[in-house]
Amino acid sequence: MTHTNLTIFHPTVFVLLGIPGLEAYHTWLSVPLCLMYVTAVLGNTVLIFFLSELAITDILLSTTTVPKALAIFWFYSHHIVFDACVTQVFFVHTVFVWDSAILLAMAFDHFVAICAHLTHTTVLTWLTAERIALAIVIRSFCIIFPVIFLLKWLPFCWTNIIPQSYCEHIGVACLACADITVNIWYGFSVPIVTVILDVILISVSYSLILQAVFGLPSQDARHKALSTCGSLFCVPSFFTLLTHRFGHNIPHHVHMLLASLYVVVPPMLNPIVYGVRMKQILEGVAHWLFAVKTRWCAPLWADGVSWSFMRSGI
Repeated sequence: MTHTNLTIFHPTVFVLLGIPGLEAYHTWLSVPLCLMYVTAVLGNTVLIFFLSELAITDILLSTTTVPKALAIFWFYSHHIVFDACVTQVFFVHTVFVWDSAILLAMAFDHFVAICAHLTHTTVLTWLTAERIALAIVIRSFCIIFPVIFLLKWLPFCWTNIIPQSYCEHIGVACLACADITVNIWYGFSVPIVTVILDVILISVSYSLILQAVFGLPSQDARHKALSTCGSLFCVPSFFTLLTHRFGHNIPHHVHMLLASLYVVVPPMLNPIVYGVRMKQILEGVAHWLFAVKTRWCAPLWADGVSWSFMRSGI
């Protein structure tokens, strides 16, 4: 009988390789990555007042991952402590679930604003909006928080090298010398099923919205209503993550490059998309500021403020 000698240990640090196979191009890749990161942070900082929750998730996603990637490319700082790695895992996956919930809330807001506009001011009051925002944060936290314990309980005995530029749940779990079936089932099925449910509800909402929009009498009214729906298509992270999960025939360095771009491209594009319509947003913000002033002066009037004013100027 042969015995395999395994030394069980809990690594204090992991080694991130960046993008294996493209080490010679790390410096060149760091330039566009850095520019996209700066655009994402500055752009979303400007928009954080207008689209607060969506902008916050974008800033969290890019700031949690990109600075470390730049440190790898520029300063060859490949080491990351275990707790920092787990923190990256938590924020990357939490933001993914958070984004889908925000899009669902926006779809519901648009549905009420267009399909039931007479009751919009009574259904989506400021108190309701605050409760929905809080529920989104709590739901995202509760879904991903168990992942921290699933990782901390794992023993590691072979290697501490992660072949990408940031820590991701299954990527870290695969380094363990223990059964990671629970990690695979929970880390994949629970968040993905949650997001798929959100996507289904979003699709139903926008199907009903489109049905109502094309029933409007004037072309101007249809155009104005459709512009409210634009935010649905601004965050392609769901499809990017599926590509990252199932694209087994894609070369590994391409896999890792797409994974690195996933955490910075959507946050960079959102300010550009909304910046094109900055005039409408500013008009909406002016209306919102007036409503806030009215709210403090006469609280009974404030419940009529619409979320849609803040996002689309409608």
